[in-house]
Amino acid sequence: MIRVQDLHKEYIDGETHVRALRGVSLEIAKGEFISIAGPSGSGKTTLLNIIGCIDTADAGTVTIDDDTITGARKSDLVEIRRMKIGFVFQNFNLIPVLSAYENVAMTLSLLGLPEREIRRRSIEMLAEVGLSGMEDRRPAKLSGGQQQRVAVARALVKDPTIVLADEPTANLDSETGEAVLKLMKEINRRLGTTFVFSTHDQMVMEYADRLCSLHDGVIESDELRRSA
Repeated sequence: MIRVQDLHKEYIDGETHVRALRGVSLEIAKGEFISIAGPSGSGKTTLLNIIGCIDTADAGTVTIDDDTITGARKSDLVEIRRMKIGFVFQNFNLIPVLSAYENVAMTLSLLGLPEREIRRRSIEMLAEVGLSGMEDRRPAKLSGGQQQRVAVARALVKDPTIVLADEPTANLDSETGEAVLKLMKEINRRLGTTFVFSTHDQMVMEYADRLCSLHDGVIESDELRRSA
């Protein structure tokens, strides 16, 4: 479903050239629960951003289903991102003046769905992540774990092909982080949604069915693991 071939990406910071990715090749099948792990600067977030149509590669190809996203027009990338990809970020990225319901519903509004459909799906997804009765709370009135659950609901409500999670437990304590991981694992198993994590959190690695290790922009290892 996701095919990455010989991917290269370089950033220029003043006179410094940073080779974030140096020939990365990777295939991810539908329904996988995979962690891309590595220390800061290893290239894992760059890889996620390119798969997620947020950044572009200097060389190589990325294909999602039948869509080759490298070299695609900006408008096409926006459409692929809007229709196929959900995002979960370490800082939650919720809009503070909107309620939990409004943060989730906004995703469906951008798809142009009828208001009745938007409400039904948003309420159901918030219940799915354990937030029934909290629909009207703004982020400031939610705990970190609850905010991340809203972020998960927002990512999943449009029924994406892929969910990309960039350090989703980084701002959570270990107990809350594990609860969020269990939630995503359950959704992965029940709905078959593909989850791709960027992380240096050992707990996230342990929950992964597959662990791909990056170092200095190169894949060092790629192994199937027994799921947690």
